[in-house]
Parts: sequence; C-alpha cells; structure tokens
Amino acid sequence: MINIDVTGRTPIYEQIYRAICSEIARGMLRENDKIPPSRSLAQQLGLNPNTVAKAYSMLERDGIIYTLAGKGSFIAPQDGKAISALTRGFEESAREAIKAGVPAETLIETINRLKGDIQ
Repeated sequence: MINIDVTGRTPIYEQIYRAICSEIARGMLRENDKIPPSRSLAQQLGLNPNTVAKAYSMLERDGIIYTLAGKGSFIAPQDGKAISALTRGFEESAREAIKAGVPAETLIETINRLKGDIQ
C-alpha cells in the first residue's frame, strides 16, 4: 500500500518510487508481479497521472520495473536494485560521516537505535 504525504518535502513522484522499492525490499512485490497502471494508481491516490507516470518512468530507467506494451508494468529481476535505490542517500551520508571522522561503531549504533525506533 502506498501512502503519500502531500505536505512533506519529498516530491510525490519520489515517494511513489520509494514506496514501490520498499514493497520489493519487504517481499510484498516479487519479480514479474504486475503493478497498477499509472492512471489507476493516480486515481486511487487522488494524484495527477503525470506524477505517477514520472515515478514509473524513473523505476523503469533504474531497471526496477519493466513495461510491456498493451500488458502493463511489472517488477523486473532485482539483483538488489530496489535496495540499492533505497540506500543510495544513506551511503552518501555514511561516506561523508566517515570522512569527517565519525567512528564506524557510532554509525552502527545509530543504525541499531533507528532500527529499534522503527520496530
């Protein structure tokens, strides 16, 4: 299920992108599963169809989904692509922290604390 925060700072198309990647990472969507047509999802979420189409275009560009003309969009073989997309910003931040002298143990403790807060 995709939840959109229209008041947040994250663009809606990016929220859709990350939500689909998250469903793949959690095993809710698997290789060759069909995802809703962009127009249907836009109507369901009360969004402009172009916003959903932009998210789908980015997902396809990154090899996370594929589209078959007249059949729809499907989850592509992953090889870690969805997880890589979800951790991209984290890797950049962790790299900057390490360069700035933050010990790896501190980063690990932070991850464990965040994990505990979420669970």
